[in-house]
Amino acid sequence: MLPIHLVPPSFNIAAVEAAIAGTAFAGHIHHVASTPSTNTLALAAAASGAPTGVWVADEQTAGRGRGGHTWHSAPGEGLYVSILVRPELSGSDTLKLSFAAGLAASRAVAGVCNHITDIRWPNDLMIDQPDGSQRKFGGILTESSIEGGTGALAYAVIGIGINLNQREFPPDLRSLATSLLIDFGQRVSRERFLAKLLTSLQSELDLLDQEVRGTLSDAPVIIERFENISSWSRNRRVHVEEDGGYSGITAGLDRNGLLLVLQDDGIVRTVRHGGVRNL
Repeated sequence: MLPIHLVPPSFNIAAVEAAIAGTAFAGHIHHVASTPSTNTLALAAAASGAPTGVWVADEQTAGRGRGGHTWHSAPGEGLYVSILVRPELSGSDTLKLSFAAGLAASRAVAGVCNHITDIRWPNDLMIDQPDGSQRKFGGILTESSIEGGTGALAYAVIGIGINLNQREFPPDLRSLATSLLIDFGQRVSRERFLAKLLTSLQSELDLLDQEVRGTLSDAPVIIERFENISSWSRNRRVHVEEDGGYSGITAGLDRNGLLLVLQDDGIVRTVRHGGVRNL
């Protein structure tokens, strides 16, 4: 059992359900006090045929991030959630779901805290600091299954971790991580943030569906929307941790959403899986 001062407050599923009525996620929210990983719960449900679902935990004991990194999940202080979706997409378009989640998370922060945040390609949620640096307040891990014969997306699980009300972090994270409370000075209800996140994600998925069907009329495609909100997409000098490491200036995204980096020698590299950091 957790020490009494670490016992998280109860989670009000009914309040979230009321706020997301009309979305595909309504009636599909599951809450657990503690789990190794919400993505693991969602992936198990997907393999069993669940059409959709949202799994939120007070605490993760083995939270995972992109590239095999762990995710610090303090009990009750953050939002740790995984969302099962089954959009009609090609397996090669899975990255666009991470973009949709990032855009939804940014919109949720703007709606709840009235502040603008940034996205470091492809899935790190960042807050500008007074000294010009950035610290990470959230991350996204999308895991998917592809149909063997067609290459279509069978399902995807979008895992999202958001630092809401943490006041401090372990020593090895203090220079890298932050929370909405630390930077914006206000406590954030997990229920309110989750509701805003899910309604925003539903909007992003609807736009992505229109894009795939060729019926998108008055909005940029998702890659353009991501470029518009991410300062990391263009004109930022970065170091990329893949293929032995290389550096250059970011030059937008290609048609698949992969980041382009213009090296000093004039060669344009496509970032496929490496971490991108300020140089």
